[in-house]
Amino acid sequence: MNNHLWQPSASIALLRQRAAIIKAIRDFFNERSYLEVETPAMAQFGITDVYLSNINAQFRNQTYCLQTSPEYHMKRLLAAGSGPVFQIAKAFRDDELGRWHNPEFTMLEWYQLNVDHHGLMNEMDELLQLVLSCPPLIRKTYKEVFAEICDLDPFSASIDALQKTLVRYELDYVLDKDEQDRDQYLFLLMSHIVEPAFAESDTPLAIYGFPVSQAALAKVNNDVAERFEIYFKGIELANGFHELTDAQAQANRFNQDIASRLQKGVAPANPDVYLLAALRHGLPACSGVALGIDRLLMLALEQPSISNVLAFDFARA
Repeated sequence: MNNHLWQPSASIALLRQRAAIIKAIRDFFNERSYLEVETPAMAQFGITDVYLSNINAQFRNQTYCLQTSPEYHMKRLLAAGSGPVFQIAKAFRDDELGRWHNPEFTMLEWYQLNVDHHGLMNEMDELLQLVLSCPPLIRKTYKEVFAEICDLDPFSASIDALQKTLVRYELDYVLDKDEQDRDQYLFLLMSHIVEPAFAESDTPLAIYGFPVSQAALAKVNNDVAERFEIYFKGIELANGFHELTDAQAQANRFNQDIASRLQKGVAPANPDVYLLAALRHGLPACSGVALGIDRLLMLALEQPSISNVLAFDFARA
């Protein structure tokens, strides 16, 4: 065993700065009359999203899911009448491990009532200026950034046009030549071409108006998903939604996820029946967003790796 691994991965000085920033974030929400809440990190139900994976734990011969986000439990609180809520929570994902990823990480998630995703972007803008001392948020639609960076309409482009775009960027080796899932092409172009195009910008960017196939838990309006993603210096920081409140529509999306998992050979997942019950009871009109605290701190404190702002990264856990 390496004897130095008992030591923290972040310096004590950086941990003091981390604590100060997290206090400022708490103050931000307390001043706006949000209720700070705590919800389970380990629960009976996990995520059905095809592109996310839970880390599971065994307890008394039953499998429990370490939560990828506190979203479902927070929506249950909203349905119970909590009013606006925020949480700084530990989240867990069976994902990459590296400069920008740690399987256990800290997430800030909050929900405001009676605002759409544009209203929530306004609040996000204020928070980012507070923490990053950056200029005001720039907003572009998903369609605009693909047209600007890739000279491509992501909503109407054919599979053939998407394949030719991959060839143009020498990315055609990544996907199978017979791939017919449009989102696979769009995800690849977003991560390898669109996001890096904004890496040199010192102004945060909100991309909104996603394809319906990428709606996740967002409302759909005029064939566009009412969700946004926040980037700073080419790094994804947050994902926000004008939240879906229709229980049957949510059940249908869970079923679509489960069918896609089966088709792609991904481990099966059960829909969260407690969330569906809460939606049937009545989720108030709201928008919510999840922000990666550790990435935000990396950028705020100008650190090269997520491990530099964690007391103990995964190798030292």
